[in-house]
Amino acid sequence: MNKVFVANRGEIALRVIRACREMGIKSVIGYSEADGDSLPVRLADESVCIGPMPAAKSYLNIPNIITAAMMTGCQAVHPGYGFLAENPYIAEICDKCGLTFVGPRAAVLETVSDKAATRKLMRDAGLPVLPGTDEAIKSISMAQEVAQSIGYPVLLKAAAGGGGRGLRSVAGPEELAEVYPTVRAEAELAFGSGDIYIEKYLAGPRHVEVQILADASGYVVHLGERECSIQRRHQKLIEESPSVCLSPTMRRQLGEAAVRAARILGYTNAGTVEFLVDKQNDFFFLEVNARIQVEHPVTEMVTGVDLVKWQLRLADGQPLTLRQEAITFRGHAIECRINAEDPERDFAPESGQVKLFVPPGGPGVRVDSHLYSGYNVPDSYDSLLGKIIVWGESREEAVERMRRVLSECMVVGVKTTIPLALEIMNDSSFTAGDFCTTYLQDRREAEGGWPQVSGQ
Repeated sequence: MNKVFVANRGEIALRVIRACREMGIKSVIGYSEADGDSLPVRLADESVCIGPMPAAKSYLNIPNIITAAMMTGCQAVHPGYGFLAENPYIAEICDKCGLTFVGPRAAVLETVSDKAATRKLMRDAGLPVLPGTDEAIKSISMAQEVAQSIGYPVLLKAAAGGGGRGLRSVAGPEELAEVYPTVRAEAELAFGSGDIYIEKYLAGPRHVEVQILADASGYVVHLGERECSIQRRHQKLIEESPSVCLSPTMRRQLGEAAVRAARILGYTNAGTVEFLVDKQNDFFFLEVNARIQVEHPVTEMVTGVDLVKWQLRLADGQPLTLRQEAITFRGHAIECRINAEDPERDFAPESGQVKLFVPPGGPGVRVDSHLYSGYNVPDSYDSLLGKIIVWGESREEAVERMRRVLSECMVVGVKTTIPLALEIMNDSSFTAGDFCTTYLQDRREAEGGWPQVSGQ
């Protein structure tokens, strides 16, 4: 592998380009007309316009991507996250066209794309799974029967879903009848499939995920866990590693469960096995994310392992030389996602020109972002502008460092989530590690609105 086509945009495209550059691999970025002046386009070895602004005509346009990759002499396609990262069809087309898809095989992607079927697979293998259905719900009467049998409250979830779309909690039969068609419609619109399944609702859980790497021979290692419970609309805002809620025994059990899940699937490349942890510290399998994650830098900070480089090596057929007993975990890392959103307006997305961007710096600080002063934030894509990651010898030091860097970071021209992240860093519940996935929602209800924030 000496040339890789990057089928994505923004900070993850830049992350892949940088890893390629350090490995002596040429990179080609496929970009939409809206991203012609982006930093990935400026820094890649080559660039090819793959279509107009709408993602369906560019970043989701498989024929354009495959054609551009082959015309530029690439041997592989890296999908990043989002867009086509977990699409089994592009993985299959890559294989038929002699291109390497940097990710799991198409068959694995097909399996994990059906979350209900994956639940059954994991339950049959002995992993703890919340009560619920292992197949798509066919009718409202079937949904009511299942919900009654497992007990309210329940969750309705898109079988092909993710990112908080096609997901609703339901407190009782009347609400179920009202919400059921809405969730099906959301799932169809977002994922092209209206299939949904039902899962028992877990009150006040924590969201903990485990990073894994696996090679073609079936060898799998885990690289510890990430705490991802600070969320808005079921989408993560702040992640950290290690989790403050796990005992050493539970940490070992989670790691072993993640490795077992990967082996059951015949998984290859990088991926994440996600769990919910209840108030009694029991954990339950949630899903498998078959791609690199937005929050992968916190794992890199505490392990010193470059996950994107390993993605490329594993896709190239190289064996995984990391040994589980040799992987060490040092200190504590925290990541804050910087989104172009206004928290005071229910996280309404922002667009427009970034008049000034001054990233923070100093020891133990990493900024993954495609921003620059003068950059125009488009209104057609995800609101993520970048991530600020810090490392400290302890969680206390990491929190204090994050307070400093958030105060230093300047983004002028569009509102961002930086002030809210800083407020969370100063909140006593967060610093004490006393939070769950409903942390922000609970604060909103207690204060009669989203927390009042100020600053750029």
